[in-house]
Order: sequence, then C-alpha cells, then structure tokens
Amino acid sequence: MSSDYKDNRTRKNSQLSSFRLAVIGIFTAVKQERNMRIHVIFSILVLLFAFYFSLSKIEWICILFSIGMVISMELLNTAIERVVDLTTSEFHPLAKEAKDIAAGAVFVSAIVSVVVGCIILVPKLVEALYIWI
Repeated sequence: MSSDYKDNRTRKNSQLSSFRLAVIGIFTAVKQERNMRIHVIFSILVLLFAFYFSLSKIEWICILFSIGMVISMELLNTAIERVVDLTTSEFHPLAKEAKDIAAGAVFVSAIVSVVVGCIILVPKLVEALYIWI
C-alpha cells in the first residue's frame, strides 16, 4: 500500500469520525437540554405546517435558515455553559455574563425565527381558516 492511500483513508476516517462526533453532540444536547427539546419540537411543528402549505422555495429557505440559526445558537449556548461550568464551580460575575450573553444570542435568534415564521405561515393559516368558515 502506498502512503498516499493510507493518508487518504485516514483523512476520510477522520472526517467521518468528525461528522459522527458532531451528530453525537447534537443528540447529547437534545437529550440533556430542555430548551433544545423545545426548539426541536417547535421546529418539527413548523416543518409540518411548511409541508402542508407547500411553501415556495424562498419561503423554505427562510424557514430552514431560521430553524438552523436557532438550533445552532442553542448548541453554542450549551457548549458555552458547559465550558463555564467546567472552569469554575464558584459564582463569578464574568461566568454569569458569559452564560447570559450566550442565552441572549439564543433569544434573539428565536425571536427572529418566530417573526419569520409568522410572516410566512400566519397568512396561510388565516387563509386556510377562512376557507373552512
């Protein structure tokens, strides 16, 4: 076997391992973080509405980007909280600020996501309800 073949195989295994570990990290957050589970549940509900209403491509892009943004922010928030907890067990104002700021990032992304969802889905819901009445 040539060394190039080994290097390529090792690199591919390393990349697969990285993907596997990333997925494990996502599942760990979903399993251990209540807020992550809430975000996932609402994401699934929004996706179900999106399928039902046959959104346009641009609407899908906006919805998927919003969901991805919130989930990513929640993952980063969880990571920051874990690192802060790992570095100190005592109260420290900077540790509190780091956690609060990370939570703020999740909050901002969630608010933007709700606004995007409302802009896209509320008119479709109203139209659907109007047809039923």
